[in-house]
Amino acid sequence: MTGEEIIQLFRQTGALLEGHFQLTSGLHSPTYFQCAKVLQYPQHAELLCGEIARRYAQERIDLVISPAIGGIVVGQEVARQLRARSIFAERANGVLQLRRGFEILTNERALACEDVITTGGSIREVIEIVRRHGGVLVGAACIVDRSDGKVRRPDGGPIFSLLSMDVVTYSPETCPLCKRGTPVLKPGSRPSIG
Repeated sequence: MTGEEIIQLFRQTGALLEGHFQLTSGLHSPTYFQCAKVLQYPQHAELLCGEIARRYAQERIDLVISPAIGGIVVGQEVARQLRARSIFAERANGVLQLRRGFEILTNERALACEDVITTGGSIREVIEIVRRHGGVLVGAACIVDRSDGKVRRPDGGPIFSLLSMDVVTYSPETCPLCKRGTPVLKPGSRPSIG
């Protein structure tokens, strides 16, 4: 899929929002990608996640790991298409960790998947979980990279994305939307930081 086709799919499903949003990172933006709205349609999840699965089809992937909540559907569908196991990390006391009896075996080959990245904090945390548990990171991927490729893995490697664009963000202190008095929305899956 081309970037324009992906954007069109987000628009058709109401998943590309415009307004004044506080992101999970605490930054503000006039644009928000609500992946859950596009991924609620299994045929779209299969299509988008299939692009990620194709990228890693020649690698041996034992496990796909994602941060909850946004990355769960992406990780599950990518794992299904790669015929790998799928697990997710969830926050407890503000830190992503394995729960529900999930484990990563020593030398298990893992792919980290996320829906949208802005600062890359959640996907980096998931990658660190893989490392701490003795897994081998094969790669990291997302549907939308709002940093236009600036966010990297902890080892400096790239994060594969279907759509990479530099979406404007502001600190709350410099946000022109705040200065205009535009109400801020927090549509993410967890409370924002900051």
